[in-house]
Amino acid sequence: MRTAATEEASATGWAAVAEWWESWGQPVGVLLAILGAFVAYWIVKAAIGRVVQGVVSGVKRRADAADTEALSNSPLAQVRVVQRTRAIGSVLNTLAAWVIGALALILILSILGVNAASLVAMAGFLGAAAGVGAQGVIKDFLNGLFMVFEDQLGIGDVVDLGEASGVVESVGIRVTQVRDVHGTLWYVRNGEIVRVGNESQGWARVIIDQAVPYDVDIDRVQERLLDIATRMSEDPAWLHRIIDKPEVWGVESVSAEAIVIRLVVRTKASAKYEAGRELRRRVKLGLDDLGLHLPSMQSIVVKGMEPSR
Repeated sequence: MRTAATEEASATGWAAVAEWWESWGQPVGVLLAILGAFVAYWIVKAAIGRVVQGVVSGVKRRADAADTEALSNSPLAQVRVVQRTRAIGSVLNTLAAWVIGALALILILSILGVNAASLVAMAGFLGAAAGVGAQGVIKDFLNGLFMVFEDQLGIGDVVDLGEASGVVESVGIRVTQVRDVHGTLWYVRNGEIVRVGNESQGWARVIIDQAVPYDVDIDRVQERLLDIATRMSEDPAWLHRIIDKPEVWGVESVSAEAIVIRLVVRTKASAKYEAGRELRRRVKLGLDDLGLHLPSMQSIVVKGMEPSR
């Protein structure tokens, strides 16, 4: 049986706890809310990362690729899945941070004694402020979501955004990071992106406008160019990167100094520049074998669009 002294000691202990909570309850509650927000974000981020890694690993396993770079030898759709999944994961991480942060702020305000009516009024004020002063942020947010979910770009894509072009390194809720060929990292607001030129989707085309002397045998040169490109497309090193038969589209322009002949080769998007450099090297060596001395390019103006097909 509990004695009077025991009951009195228990009451005194609870009174001490209540007094301590009255003094330190708010700071402790705020600290717990902050810690809870960090833990919640860590859990959500880990879950998103696990899903993204699972998708990437599954694609690699199906493609029998040891790393993401090796996926360039796999079907293009699989590469797009990896890039798009990583971009969506980046966007969801940022979105989760904003949502959890907003919920934590509301919880902290309630702990500090701000009543519900005040919170509603504050939310209305913030909404009005967002409508007036944060239209750019909302535009960035929505445009970023649409770009990712519509698969306009993904992490690792080579893109042209108008003001900046290069490889996409990060896609966020508000800003997309693009590193150009010189190594400069560009931060582009999503709301300012009005067009996206994506060089990593589907296929690409290498176009070589080759100038030759005016008095050359055109048929012979065209046959030589086509033979050079065809041999390259049949080379085991390029067999899986050149995806269609090379074509000579014919004479692109004629001047007193030279005739320009257009040679085109369709490649995988990721192999465009590498294939172009190799093809130009082979064309140079092949024309040397014909004994052609190329005219000065300073006086040649190439005109003409891709023919309709």
